Amino acid sequence: MNVSRRDFLKFLGCSALIGSTGCIVPPSSEIEKQDLRIKGADVTTTICPYCAVGCGMIVYTKGKKVVNIEGDTEHPINEGSLCSKGNALIQVINNERRLDRVFYRAPGGGRWEEKPWDWALKQIAMKVKETRDTTFLETDSGKKVNKTEGIACLGGAALDNEECYLLVKLMRALGITFIEHQARI
Repeated sequence: MNVSRRDFLKFLGCSALIGSTGCIVPPSSEIEKQDLRIKGADVTTTICPYCAVGCGMIVYTKGKKVVNIEGDTEHPINEGSLCSKGNALIQVINNERRLDRVFYRAPGGGRWEEKPWDWALKQIAMKVKETRDTTFLETDSGKKVNKTEGIACLGGAALDNEECYLLVKLMRALGITFIEHQARI
């Protein structure tokens, strides 16, 4: 097939003109007839919980189920694009193996039992206070240190910058000096 440069440009210009007039796009009545999974869903804008870059996301929910997650095109950081972790977030949320209840196994016990969230939070607070009280050092070699070496804190990629800031403030207030963070696993 022998196509001149002039014929190619004519074809390209005509294609652009036809495409811009909407002749190729189906009429809006056909689009409305399609059963879109986001039709009737509640729309919420949020921030991706991973690497603390702060990419914007749009989350579509129906009831308590997330039906779609996409990048927010109006967000100044990612302008609608998401990394592989952000794109796969719906699989984390809508996973039948995801734990949404508290399970507890007593020391030396052989089976797990379900406990209420309030009970679990009180147990955690009680254990933190008990450990801090037994390992707290006011002075070390004659110098005032006010620290505890019995607790360590490890942050991760699921925390954004603001959560990391608050977590470190809390750990410092408790006197914890072993604070680490791993954002890229």
